[in-house]
Amino acid sequence: MTNTVVRKDSVVYPRLSYAIVGTLFDVYNEIGYGYHEKYYQRAAAHCFFQKGLKFTEQVYCPLKFRGEVVGRFFFDFLIEDKVILEIKKDGRFSKRFVDQVNHYLRVSGLQLALLVNFSRDGVHVKRFVNL
Repeated sequence: MTNTVVRKDSVVYPRLSYAIVGTLFDVYNEIGYGYHEKYYQRAAAHCFFQKGLKFTEQVYCPLKFRGEVVGRFFFDFLIEDKVILEIKKDGRFSKRFVDQVNHYLRVSGLQLALLVNFSRDGVHVKRFVNL
């Protein structure tokens, strides 16, 4: 097994990631824990708009095989046409959610996805990079 050193300047979209995560902490600090995902999504959209971040909600991304659509994915947000954001309120990062986000990255061809969990003890963020 080899160790890979990740330099700070090699992080994908650091400023944009920081802005997104900061916005999600703003949402959590204001409304707290225990709501449906759709309410966190609505609050996040409101904050993204206020901060001037370009975003699209419920983004359709088809899975194609030999030119035919064989599957459909919808991710919660696409921010600045660069970062996929998927919001959960499960309190943990289940294998199902991790697989879901990895599929989004592969199908979309984008470089970065954030899986965010609103839990009892705060906001937890997991970064996924598609190199």
